[in-house]
Amino acid sequence: MEKKKVLFATSEAAPFVTSGGLGQVAGALAATLRENFEDLDVRIVLPLYAPVRRRYFTDMKLVAETKTKLSWRDNYCGIYETQYDGIIYYFVDNLQYFGRDRAYGYYDDGERFAWFCKAVFSVIEETGFVPDVIHAHDWQTALVPIYLKTRFNNLYPDMRSVFTIHNIEYQGQFARETLYDVFDLKEYERGLVDYHHCVNLMKGAIVTCDRLTTVSPTYARDITEYGGHWLEQIIRENKYKLTGIINGIDTTLYDPAKDTSIFANFSSDSALDMLAGKAENKRRLQALFGLPADSGKLLLCVVSRLVSHKGMDLLTVVADDIVALGAQLLVLGTGDHNYELYFSELALRHPKSVAVNIAYNPELAAKIYAGSDATLMPSKAEPCGLAQMVAARYGTVPIVRATGGLKDTIKDCRAGSGNGFSFVHYNAGELLYTIRKAHDLYMYHPDDWTALMKEAMETDFSWDASAGEYANLYRQLTIDDN
Repeated sequence: MEKKKVLFATSEAAPFVTSGGLGQVAGALAATLRENFEDLDVRIVLPLYAPVRRRYFTDMKLVAETKTKLSWRDNYCGIYETQYDGIIYYFVDNLQYFGRDRAYGYYDDGERFAWFCKAVFSVIEETGFVPDVIHAHDWQTALVPIYLKTRFNNLYPDMRSVFTIHNIEYQGQFARETLYDVFDLKEYERGLVDYHHCVNLMKGAIVTCDRLTTVSPTYARDITEYGGHWLEQIIRENKYKLTGIINGIDTTLYDPAKDTSIFANFSSDSALDMLAGKAENKRRLQALFGLPADSGKLLLCVVSRLVSHKGMDLLTVVADDIVALGAQLLVLGTGDHNYELYFSELALRHPKSVAVNIAYNPELAAKIYAGSDATLMPSKAEPCGLAQMVAARYGTVPIVRATGGLKDTIKDCRAGSGNGFSFVHYNAGELLYTIRKAHDLYMYHPDDWTALMKEAMETDFSWDASAGEYANLYRQLTIDDN
């Protein structure tokens, strides 16, 4: 059986580099496709950032050294290969663009990732791995489907593209004057990317890709109707090729029965084991953060970027009310300085009820998920969200607003059956009302809370079903062309 060849073009992929959901999704999706679908050969190409070079370079082999042309530039392109978890990874080497300690946040990010998108085709040429489907992720690789249609269509007429929007807020917008000099597009191609008086790379990818996906069914509807950050009309025009496929999580990585970073392992196989494990993790978590070790208090956590669209404006309104309930609150994250100051000051005012760590710390996050009773995600918008699924996996009940992927993954237990609490309207009063309902269930109906924990832990958040949807999408693309 001849395998269908799929190449992921992405700016990050676990375990090599990840700054959030994109990297976790790319790595886990590719791994699940490899494990479950023998008819697919999935490989990944990404930049060789300096931290990746320092940690993994000895395991890589040089495949080719060439040059990749972008407008008037003709820059060195080294291509390295390694394997991880049975997947072949290609790394594109150029110290000028990627010999830096961060993946993003530089003045020339547009040029860096435009060159990377061109280099993806250098990888295809030099390795001989010519994919049937090339799958690009977010604005950093939005030029891949654009270049496929404008520069490489004659060379690869049978290659098809999928473009996934992980977060439509970040679209790759640049001054109109960058069209040729930075992005190597001709004046007659301006219409592909020109939008609202700027170059918009995501718009170009939406227009030129063969299939468009995003990370949850509800988010697909949201960005079409009102949450598209000015791209709603373009998405509506291309709705015929849009599919919302919910993200999963790596259930092997996030396994409270085996996770070595938490205080005590536990599972949902036995109610006694589950409750004992949660109690031990909670006790030691409270001690770690200097909170009174009181099993009778509902311990809420927030593991998030501290920004408005994550619902931090609502939390600042109700935080003192949470303390007044007698609950405890843990906050881990970084973000807007005003929110960092607010939560730090809140902890100073309520040292026995609130603890805050202004940091990005995945290992500490695991301890918080394992030891907390519930997690708060009152997001204004959320493409998919992974935190609610990870928290649920560790028996920490999600309290979420019904938006995007939060709506698709968390069902309100007050409706008769569910794996968390969910509220609809974006206001502080409804958030506080929902927290109070969770607090009442925890305090006065412990058996029902235990059943809710078990339901949350046993919800299937694996990639299996979603990977199957992607596999069918890849197959359909190639079948349609035959």
